[in-house]
Amino acid sequence: MAKLEPRDHNIAAAGRTDAGVHATGQVAHCDMERDWEPFRLSEALNFHLKPAPVAIVNCALVADDWHARFDAVERQYLFRLMSRRPPLTFEAGQMWRVNHTLDAGAMQAGADQLLGQHDFTTFRSSICQAKSPVKTLDALRVETVPHANGTEYRFHVRARSFLHNQVRSFVGTLERVGAGAWTPDDVGAALAAKDRSACGPVCPPQGLYLAGVKYPNDPFEVSGISRSS
Repeated sequence: MAKLEPRDHNIAAAGRTDAGVHATGQVAHCDMERDWEPFRLSEALNFHLKPAPVAIVNCALVADDWHARFDAVERQYLFRLMSRRPPLTFEAGQMWRVNHTLDAGAMQAGADQLLGQHDFTTFRSSICQAKSPVKTLDALRVETVPHANGTEYRFHVRARSFLHNQVRSFVGTLERVGAGAWTPDDVGAALAAKDRSACGPVCPPQGLYLAGVKYPNDPFEVSGISRSS
């Protein structure tokens, strides 16, 4: 932004991600002094972002009081887990690989116990800054995607907001269920414990993607702009 308008800028994003986590649907806002046409602004930003692996898919004008974080009503995350013995090649750094088979049905049964409003202390990082551990999980769906040399498991997660490390704690715990080390009921027991030590291992960050953010009167939809990546 400073390359386009030389001054200090405050840029607010819809969600924060840990190092190593990806985003295909991040949304951010910034106040600009010049009356930029949205397409021209996205082109200018992409020019100055090179060669960083970041791209502005599109821009939209919003009201002065609109906020990318506080106006969001839903966040969607995707976690990609690959089960195969050989190391990853082209998708290294974009998935978590395990070298054993997993039971997708068992993982879904465990995931179902996490749906709804709960105290998610067990699945919350010890350094989480959220005021309350109570959140409402709207969806946690396990999708199986066969590959030529393995099986990918995609965890689709939706909620209004999340605790620090919550999704990675979910997936790390559910992987233990899929591997047979935990039962689906063990997930419910861990949730009920409200104790961080009851959580399964926290999985690594490289498989996690912030995949989408929803707003009432979405400015991209109102403008007729697609946000597909």
